[in-house]
Amino acid sequence: MLKTCLIISILSFWVISSTQQEKFPETEITNGLIRTRLYLPDSNKGYYQATRFDWSGIISSLEYEGHSFYGQWFEKYSPTTHDAIMGPVEEFAPIGYSEARTGESFLKIGVGTLARPDESEYNSFKLYTITNPGKWRIRTKADQVQYVQELNDKEYSYEYHKTIQLTKGKPELVLIHTLKNTGKKTIETTVYNHNFLVIDNQATGPGFVVNFPDNIKGAGRGFGEIARIQDNKLIFLRELNQGESVYCDGLLRLNNNTPDYDLNLENSKTGAGVRIRCDQPILKLVFWASLKTVCPEPYIHIKVEPGKEFNWKISYEYYSRKD
Repeated sequence: MLKTCLIISILSFWVISSTQQEKFPETEITNGLIRTRLYLPDSNKGYYQATRFDWSGIISSLEYEGHSFYGQWFEKYSPTTHDAIMGPVEEFAPIGYSEARTGESFLKIGVGTLARPDESEYNSFKLYTITNPGKWRIRTKADQVQYVQELNDKEYSYEYHKTIQLTKGKPELVLIHTLKNTGKKTIETTVYNHNFLVIDNQATGPGFVVNFPDNIKGAGRGFGEIARIQDNKLIFLRELNQGESVYCDGLLRLNNNTPDYDLNLENSKTGAGVRIRCDQPILKLVFWASLKTVCPEPYIHIKVEPGKEFNWKISYEYYSRKD
């Protein structure tokens, strides 16, 4: 019995060690103020190979003035787990899914062409078969990473450019996007950034405050018990427990104006925070938080006619309060 337990322990240690030693394609960039590590897209060796999120721009760590802003918030990892991802990652709504029959293809920008397996509705949490991942080109510089995904298919074709750039002389990271429609069908979709913020590895709780551009209202899982809205702020009443989450499928602005894409998230315990802005209006604003991550999720609308392109930019200004 003792011998059996010893063998199991050795095997368990070997499996854990092998996982820890596994290397994924990655790179590091810096502007002298911010230091950032990123995983790179790769169909065979990439850190993320699932079908929910855009494969480009996965930030495993970002450090500024002794503070950290991203990291692993989930418990279990595999490359095909839909949420095993980190950083300010984006998800495009599927294109052509409702028109596709079983076995036919639909599109997820930043992933590729996928096969519809049956007649059930699309499910972001399901792993779909990738039939055409397109071709990725990646160029790295000292302070930026440029991604290009080219996809040519029967129904839809596009060039998707995304640059992760650190601003010179500022604690700022910018996501610069261009989606060019090179096919014959109009591309219309939505995209949101999940913003998996993990600030200083602090548990989600009363230290965190999310500021919005105007007074808001909203309800959902955990509201009133774990979190609440106070004018233009979302605050936490207590620390979340393992397995708990807070969720609202649409925070609403109290006036009827088009909401600005200008958010701020801060941890008062450590003084670290980030301001998030985009040059496009918010279509919808979802909110989700779990024990280790706080996620305002702003959506924008995209429509690109054949031969045209759509551009948008999201900026992240990181800061550290000294007082």
